[in-house]
Amino acid sequence: MQTVRGDLLALAIAGDFDVIIHGCNCQNTMGAGIAKSIKQQFPAAYDADHATEKGSRDKLGTYSFAIVDCDGRELTIVNAYTQFNWRGRGIKADYDEIRSVFAKIKTDFAGKRIGYPLIGAGLAGGDWDIISQIITEELEGENHTLVEYQP
Repeated sequence: MQTVRGDLLALAIAGDFDVIIHGCNCQNTMGAGIAKSIKQQFPAAYDADHATEKGSRDKLGTYSFAIVDCDGRELTIVNAYTQFNWRGRGIKADYDEIRSVFAKIKTDFAGKRIGYPLIGAGLAGGDWDIISQIITEELEGENHTLVEYQP
């Protein structure tokens, strides 16, 4: 896992990544954190999320996605369903489902340049040490980068 500091969306728009991934809940909200920024800058990603069944537990460990144009380059935005809900206290990130979705991402986006934020470790309350280990294991051999937010 490579790590850089910056703005994931700005780096993606600049062409640093082919695929960006962010964690989503299963409630079709995209109302806070990086999800809200993605919803505002890339409405197609929100549309892809909204095309899934709201509140379905079957979404956990899967993803929806949108392909958007960035100055003639395709960027794939992955809405990874890594938590069921956003309400309440405590850890909402589901480590098993994070593993499942990253296994699917490796299969579906092999060979692509992949970027992501601290998925599951911000508003979802997960432990980044656990999550980063899962991502490292599941994306072994792939070109993937953690982008630690810095405006």
